Amino acid sequence: MSTMTSLATLDGDGVFDCYVAEPEATPKAAIIVIQEIFGVNAGIRRKCDRWAEAGYLALAPDLFWRLEPQVQLDPDIPNEFARALELMNQLDQDTAIADIEAVIRAARGGKSGLPKTAKVGCVGYCLGGRLAFMTACRTDIDASVGYYGVGIDGLIADAKAISRPVLLHVPTADHFVGKDAQAAMHAGLDDHPKVTLYDYDGLDHGFATEFGKRRDDAGATLADRRTAEFFAEQLA
Repeated sequence: MSTMTSLATLDGDGVFDCYVAEPEATPKAAIIVIQEIFGVNAGIRRKCDRWAEAGYLALAPDLFWRLEPQVQLDPDIPNEFARALELMNQLDQDTAIADIEAVIRAARGGKSGLPKTAKVGCVGYCLGGRLAFMTACRTDIDASVGYYGVGIDGLIADAKAISRPVLLHVPTADHFVGKDAQAAMHAGLDDHPKVTLYDYDGLDHGFATEFGKRRDDAGATLADRRTAEFFAEQLA
């Protein structure tokens, strides 16, 4: 079952939409699906639906709500891709982390009619991959996964605050995350006891999208299997 619900911000200054997909039985745990720069579009909603099919409560907050509520963009359409870049550049990422923390608290507390879950993980893509890493650094989320997160090499110093498991998927031909950035991620994170990085040789940014030209079926299947195994262990 899927629906849209409204959740309050941490400081109570507003409410934002959140796509919610619930499993048929009691959820194993909750997983927050953090959007790409394209909003909570069909691909992100499908990610949530898949987690619900696997027995999790899945939630995708609209992180662009202060800029353009309910925006949904297609990366394969040039003018929509350009608009997505504009929204990304306008986003206050600190505020986005606060909104993600509000979702964590809502899931754990059973707020807004959500089933209460003891453990909460997050998985993010592109911008969401960066925000998933930031969430691991700044909140008490139980487990975090980032796919092709942009700019994580500039956040390495924050990794000292990570106390719970993190998994990062790194495509080696990512045209948004170059070789130097990838090398910095490995140099700064490979020895971290809570962080695991997987490289995907020859794959590009967006390889695990549900729909569109960017998807690589083999790479997406492998990365998604690793993510499922990670959550099965860390959110049990």
